[in-house]
Amino acid sequence: MIAFIFPGQGSQAVGMGKAFHDASPAARAVFDEANAALGFDLRRVMFEGPDSELALTANTQPAVLTASVAAAAACAERGLAPALTAGHSLGEYSALVVAGAMRLRDAVTVVRKRGEFMQEAVPVGTGAMAAIMGLSLDVVEAVVRDAAKGQVVEVANVNSAQQIVIAGDKAAVERAVALASERGGRKSVLLPVSAPFHCSLMKPAAERLTGALSGVPVSDPSIPVVRNVDGGVTRAAGDVVPALLRQVASPVRWTACVQRLAAEGATAFVEVGPGRVLTALTKRIVDDARSVAIEDPAGLDKAMAALS
Repeated sequence: MIAFIFPGQGSQAVGMGKAFHDASPAARAVFDEANAALGFDLRRVMFEGPDSELALTANTQPAVLTASVAAAAACAERGLAPALTAGHSLGEYSALVVAGAMRLRDAVTVVRKRGEFMQEAVPVGTGAMAAIMGLSLDVVEAVVRDAAKGQVVEVANVNSAQQIVIAGDKAAVERAVALASERGGRKSVLLPVSAPFHCSLMKPAAERLTGALSGVPVSDPSIPVVRNVDGGVTRAAGDVVPALLRQVASPVRWTACVQRLAAEGATAFVEVGPGRVLTALTKRIVDDARSVAIEDPAGLDKAMAALS
């Protein structure tokens, strides 16, 4: 059984999606729909950059979504389709679009606003995120408790058993990084991000997103979608928006998502869209996982051969 997994913010690169755009009519139609919905030339930003423009959160989020859905459309042309799906943070929107629970034109406009809301929730330079390597979740949870000292620092992404991302006030995150090293962490590094995503500092963004999602039509997904917020499975339209709202200021429980995909029957994990981050993580989460990445037509050819 094939699961599609979709990347989040951080996987973007200038030029992403262009090979599929040029080779696949279905992928090109996705770009056309995204441009029409947004009312500006997202395609130019994605294909030509510069990096600084693509890196603006309000551009990055619709760009990664569009590249991912376009890649999935190209896969469908070749007869490669998922039986279940999930996405990391922003990638959950890609999963919902591919599962038929949201329309692309709605999703790109919502995630552009989501990016703006998340960026504006915390003044630039006052928040931070860091990857903590080599410590278990319970140790990291103790580290952030001890480092907080009245400020916010929380677990933001549980990416694998030994890779956990934290987020919060910059000074508190820096204290946590130092403390993690003292307690045996193999490597802890501040991440080059513009805001402290998936922690309680994002609650104002979640409140604003409520308005953006109100009135957006949602449907029962045609295939199960595993949720970031709790590793549960969305099978009904009524579960879509509440999970997306909770996700903004809650940890991305990616390890639980991949484990749930496996429990639901996934035997092959296909990362669809820019980058290969989730492919590497999957191999750490599921023993002997068959995991491939598709970000261009050459990758699709290789995946078709590997999965046949």
